[in-house]
Amino acid sequence: MIAKVIVDVPAQQTDRLFDYRIPPEWEEVVKPGMRVVVPFGPRTIQGFVIEIAESSSHNKLKKISNILDVIPVLTQELLELGEWLTDQTLSFKISAYHVMLPAALRAKVKKEVVLKRDPASFDMALQAAFGKSDRLNWDVLTKEHASLVRLVQTYIQEGVLDLEYVVVDKGNKKTERVLRLAAEGESEEELLRHLSARAAKQREVISFLYNQKNPIKTNELLRIVETTRATITPLLKKGLLNETEEEVYRDPTEGLDIQETKPLELTEKQAAVIAPILKSLESEVHEPFLLHGVTGSGKTEIYLQAIDRTLKDGKEAIVLVPEIALTPQMVNRFKGRFGSKVAVLHSGLSMGEKYDEWRKIHRDEVKVVVGARSAIFAPFKNLGIIIIDEEHESSYKQEENPRYHARDVAMFRGRYHQCPVILGSATPSLESYARAKKGRYTLLPLTERVNNRAMPEVNVVDMREELRAGNRSMFSAALLEKMQERMDRNEQTVLFLNRRGYSTFVMCRDCGYVATCDHCDISLTYHRSQNQLKCHYCGHEEAMPTVCESCGSEHIRFFGTGTQKVEEEIARVLPSARVIRMDVDTTRKKGSHERLLTSFGKGEADILLGTQMIAKGLDFPNITLVGVLAADSMLHIPDFRASERTFQLMEQVSGRAGRHELSGEVVIQTYTPEHYSIELVKSHNYEAYFEMEMAQRKHAGYPPYFYLTLINVSHPEITKVIGVTEKITSFLKREFSDETVVLGPTASPIARIKDRYRYQCMIKYKNEPKLVNTLREIQQHYLKEMNQGQLNISIDLHPYLFM
Repeated sequence: MIAKVIVDVPAQQTDRLFDYRIPPEWEEVVKPGMRVVVPFGPRTIQGFVIEIAESSSHNKLKKISNILDVIPVLTQELLELGEWLTDQTLSFKISAYHVMLPAALRAKVKKEVVLKRDPASFDMALQAAFGKSDRLNWDVLTKEHASLVRLVQTYIQEGVLDLEYVVVDKGNKKTERVLRLAAEGESEEELLRHLSARAAKQREVISFLYNQKNPIKTNELLRIVETTRATITPLLKKGLLNETEEEVYRDPTEGLDIQETKPLELTEKQAAVIAPILKSLESEVHEPFLLHGVTGSGKTEIYLQAIDRTLKDGKEAIVLVPEIALTPQMVNRFKGRFGSKVAVLHSGLSMGEKYDEWRKIHRDEVKVVVGARSAIFAPFKNLGIIIIDEEHESSYKQEENPRYHARDVAMFRGRYHQCPVILGSATPSLESYARAKKGRYTLLPLTERVNNRAMPEVNVVDMREELRAGNRSMFSAALLEKMQERMDRNEQTVLFLNRRGYSTFVMCRDCGYVATCDHCDISLTYHRSQNQLKCHYCGHEEAMPTVCESCGSEHIRFFGTGTQKVEEEIARVLPSARVIRMDVDTTRKKGSHERLLTSFGKGEADILLGTQMIAKGLDFPNITLVGVLAADSMLHIPDFRASERTFQLMEQVSGRAGRHELSGEVVIQTYTPEHYSIELVKSHNYEAYFEMEMAQRKHAGYPPYFYLTLINVSHPEITKVIGVTEKITSFLKREFSDETVVLGPTASPIARIKDRYRYQCMIKYKNEPKLVNTLREIQQHYLKEMNQGQLNISIDLHPYLFM
């Protein structure tokens, strides 16, 4: 038998299947989706078995050196998804498979077969292989006892044995020591007879374990009995106690106070929206839904009840939430309803935690996954529903290879499992809403908040008027007055600013010099706490200058506003205000996100000041005021989606106010109040915004009216970059039809990052049959140069970032 293997080398020459002979003793064992070790040139490397064949067109074949799995890590569906992903993103197959697995499975792996039950009933040869140990190294088994592999596989399926991956240097299994009484059947008096009357603590330990009946974690016992390790050591030596190491899953939600919740009574509107979803679940057909629900309309309850129905049908559910909205609050809602059936996957987990959560899914121990983008690849075999909350979020698009969008992967899996996909948002992306208007998605409108609570009142403040009135502060008079009011009434305020750091740049007032990064064409950001200038692109840092590098003047000052600076300003204008600041700098440490939000929820602060991470998923009853400090900071970025992002963000942030009994108010400070993306937030009118923006897109020829592809070229030498980009552009113009527009070459908005110059060109098309083949040709043509490491050409078929 022949295994067709994709090897773990992400390069153009190796991006195909290689044939390997399966040794006779493993013919029954090797399955598609397993990881194997194969000889490749002078070395042995990991690969994935994609298919099994009976013959090969090659005569001399090397054989598989080792098997890394007993149960395939990739299902047949994920193998097909990998093929599709490779075509859709022009990436390597191996990159597509890597993105589906936790990092711990990409590591160097030591595998062990572990005894789960008494070996007495075992095959004699297998007993001999184990010897006195309850573990057997997999390499020893396959090299010295190869004939037993088939038997081991059967025992694993029966649950008599288990296979453990001991991942070397990457996420290991977590174990804890557990104590139990050694002698069963003895009475408490008989056990205590072995101990002197003076050994009071030892007697207490034995009595406790006797009455406890069940084994207990060693640390827990020591805590309850209030003693130390020294007490139990003699008991272990006397053979009165047994202590074993037992595997435990790391719990990423440890420390969260999870309250069990019951399904709520749905409002009339919610019931009307969930009906077609339940119908689709019943008839087992793939149907994409766009749930357009305003902030606070109860979308999460609809998700929970739809999942509940899916689980009752014996199926599984994936829920995607944007990384920054994966707050403990969100996790609590799902854990509170479905308890231990929920696994959580996001970037805040350690490698070991991710590995444990993935194994729970792979072993069918959970039914629901709540996670960020990569959770869309959860290895479920019987998916019943996929939900993408805040579907408009750009973080669902991966920006390195394979450049997939989670929404497209969800649709692929929805079709494969014939199950509904729900996209939920208060401000859907234009592409999704246009599809819903055309009938490609089923539109489910939910336009009122639960219990008919009013949407918050929005006031737009023109900061140009404030300047004219002599107000040089970053707070308008209106916002300051309302913040003071909230403090007097013991209510809370959220202040939103789209920038971290102290100020955005440092400039000389005499000659106009701006401090920029030596390695990137971008201004440095000042961070007050370390008195440092930092580049947010390459991480370069330097001390804050006291005189201008260019003219020697001492008038070198900060411009713009960052979160640190706002925090200082609040302390000046509202000295009694208690402020919690949330940005990348204050939430670096694990668990700090949860800690800050819990503290705010308990009312330990009056003002929550933060960046994007506070715009989503916060639900606190006491927030009645939301202030947006610089609404236009995103509006003037060179990106056709700038106004869409501004509207979405303003609407999301304003949705944090007045979600419960108290009514909410929003103050948006801006220098361009007349722009429709800010103007229409006042009336919360998404429909009107959609019509305006679509007219703009049609006029300029942007999605959803056209498709875009962005080609980015970078190299340390500027002449080389320009030369290559010009050649690519003229080649594309020759190859493509007249309707397809090729723009460029032009320097990227940030023309240099990490000492590499960057140029780009863009393709706009409605239907271009030669697109994929032509782009593959470009990749092939520059293959050698790219392998040498200087030249880099990246192609994004659906770009979300143009910087």
